[in-house]
Amino acid sequence: MLIMKTESSCVRQHIIDTAKPIILGKGYAAVGLSEILSAADVPKGSFYHYFKSKDAFGEALLEHYFDEYLAQLDALMAEDGTPAAERLMRYWQSWGHHQLCDNKESKCLVVKLGGEVCDLSEAMRETLNRGTDAIIHRLAGCIEAGRDDGSLTDIDDARATAETLYQMWLGATLLSKIRRDDVPLAAALQATRQLLQLA
Repeated sequence: MLIMKTESSCVRQHIIDTAKPIILGKGYAAVGLSEILSAADVPKGSFYHYFKSKDAFGEALLEHYFDEYLAQLDALMAEDGTPAAERLMRYWQSWGHHQLCDNKESKCLVVKLGGEVCDLSEAMRETLNRGTDAIIHRLAGCIEAGRDDGSLTDIDDARATAETLYQMWLGATLLSKIRRDDVPLAAALQATRQLLQLA
């Protein structure tokens, strides 16, 4: 029984992993279950064995995305002897790099799906809300660490600053997609330095 459960979990994860680049390319509503299952080489009739609905699949996809994203964020911001301000800027520079590269896997799923699914699925909207809140919480923690180590001064509200920065970078990423250039991301990097008084 345990072997069957493990195998089922592996197939479930395989479907999620296969679907992620497809959805990053086309969006959520434009991708049918048959396309995902065909790409995953999973029998079409077995989808509901792994997910109760397409919305449940969407939730699982987003939860997996945020789990991976937060682990990468924790690694970028981990105490490594460098000032917190440097670790925070490392994150924004990494964001800009990933959004400009050709690898679909590195693109921001929040930007891709945020506007699309929030009106379609309350459960997916809640998952996005929880995930983005966790990101902002970690950014605020790094800003607080910067206040403690003296690398980020004169920031009264770490949470508000983290939220402002995250919102700015989401908007800049969306504009970069619309304009197909890196100008909004470069502007966001400069504005971030100014807001953190690192310019």
